Amino acid sequence: MTRSRLVVIGVLLGGPCLTTSPAQAQAIEARVGRFWDSAGWATYRLGVSQPLTGIIGVQLHGDVTRRFDGDAGSFAGVGADLTAFRKREGGPYLVAGMSGGLGSERSNGLSDPWGSWSVGLGYDLFPLSFLSVGAEGRWRELSLGGRDGPEVALGMAVHLGGGSTAPRPEATKATTPVVVTGLQSPPETLADSVVATATEAMGRPYEFGGTGENGEGFDCSGLIQFAFGKHGITLPRRSTDQARQGSKVGRKLEQLKTGDLLTFSNRGGPVTHVGLYVGGGRFIHSATKGVQISTLSAVDPYGRWWYKRWVGVRRLIP
Repeated sequence: MTRSRLVVIGVLLGGPCLTTSPAQAQAIEARVGRFWDSAGWATYRLGVSQPLTGIIGVQLHGDVTRRFDGDAGSFAGVGADLTAFRKREGGPYLVAGMSGGLGSERSNGLSDPWGSWSVGLGYDLFPLSFLSVGAEGRWRELSLGGRDGPEVALGMAVHLGGGSTAPRPEATKATTPVVVTGLQSPPETLADSVVATATEAMGRPYEFGGTGENGEGFDCSGLIQFAFGKHGITLPRRSTDQARQGSKVGRKLEQLKTGDLLTFSNRGGPVTHVGLYVGGGRFIHSATKGVQISTLSAVDPYGRWWYKRWVGVRRLIP
């Protein structure tokens, strides 16, 4: 296979910080690989993946398969994969899938129906908060021609949101104090001022990597950095780094105070979204529909989605 066939381009569709709502948990994945049997085939796949529940995820994809030696023969179709133990921080996972469509072993026409099933292992790495690269090895069986054999593919995925595209700052320890300069008011007033600044941004659009400069939108961590920064509190750019600032507070609604930083994770791994507590069980954040106020609730349908993914609280204002 030529080098150009191994280049995979992920397409970012836009959305909030990683895993901030059911639609926001999506990732766009592309893979290129080889299916070996008596004749070698090059495989190309583009799909959308999303967690389902617990350890299980799903991907819907379109497939194209052609002989990599230049001979005639091609397949095209759609399929679905299920994954298990696929974590946001990367690592090994299980994968199984089924696909089908039309194709031909001896021409490039799509004349004959075909079906396929596969099972195997994958591995992901996250060089950036929104970008993963990985590999999958599967055993595949193809109905047309009774073919079966191993398939190996390399791929890339762009995850919707996840912070800044800027280089990751040096990791800060949980005990690192927040930098506060030029405070002119007591903590309670400062917290209210931070919340007021964030609230003034209500209705601004979500923008991946957005920090509010020149009237632009915000991503989740950009809004938090902006609101605190206007009042002399310097925070890191990324949500995972913001989640290490200040002091830890118990994850109980009755312990929350206005101005607390709420952290969220879709799969129980690294923090993928942040919000600012405004009181009354509500928090302000930048998500799919832009800067908005949402509720933490175990009974409200939308609030319950957030409540289940709420993983921590950091108090940035003593």
